[in-house]
Order: sequence, then structure tokens, then C-alpha cells
Amino acid sequence: MGAEATLKAKSITLPRPNQPVANYVGAVQAGNLLFVSGHGPLRDGKATVTGKVGKDLSTQQAYQVAREVGLTLLATVRAHLGSLDRVRRIVKVLGMVASAEGFGEQPQVINGFSDLMVEVFGEAIGKHARSAVGLAELPRGIPVEIEMIIEVE
Repeated sequence: MGAEATLKAKSITLPRPNQPVANYVGAVQAGNLLFVSGHGPLRDGKATVTGKVGKDLSTQQAYQVAREVGLTLLATVRAHLGSLDRVRRIVKVLGMVASAEGFGEQPQVINGFSDLMVEVFGEAIGKHARSAVGLAELPRGIPVEIEMIIEVE
């Protein structure tokens, strides 16, 4: 089953792709690689969730934010490619977490994104190389930002 059929079967609806909030584009294709810019929990340029994980949000709350960011990333990919069925592999992911001092569960937060990719694409396509890092601040006070590199047909 392809990614588009999986979304339909699981009743997963993608949001409208976000428009860039600065001087960049949402995705750039070079050969068979698609580089997708960092996405956060934004709608119409405004943060839908703010705060630091480990202080304002729990690990589980931030996991859900990372999943929602994943849906937005998929919307950008679909808008660029026309169909998620053109994705051959999620290659590399960088997950950034605005972390309170002493917070060290960034990998568990970014699992919200990674689990979604495996759910939508299956293990062979969706499982990826990844970094999950904690940062003092992210733009607009968002708790999670994620970027990715995808191999495409």
C-alpha cells in the first residue's frame, strides 16, 4: 500500500502547507533528493504551540507537537511532488527541541515525527537516520522544529 492509500485508510488528513515566514522556500529538489526546510507548529505564520519542553510542555505533549509538525512536513512534500507515493526513502532528519535546562529526552520527543513516518511509509521507506538535539530557543518560541532530506522518484 502506498503512502497516499495509507493516509486515506487511517483517516489522516494533512493540513494546508505552511508558507515560509522568511526569505526561503519550503523545499528544494536537487537530483533525486528533496531538502525540506525546517517546519514548526505554525498556522498562517503564527505559532500554535509555544514554550520549552521540560518546563512548559511534557515529553508526551511535545511528542504530539512533533507528530503534528510531521503532518505539516508531509503537506509540503506532497505540494512539491504532487503525491507522497513518489517518496522512495526518508533519508535524514534533524529534530530540534527547545529544551528547559536539564531536559534530556529530545529523542523521545522527535519520536512523534519518526513514528508518523513509519506509520505512513512503512519501515523500509519511513525509518531514517536522525539527530535530535536540544536548543535554548527556537523561532517564535516554538518547542519543536524539524527538517528532513528525502529520496524521491
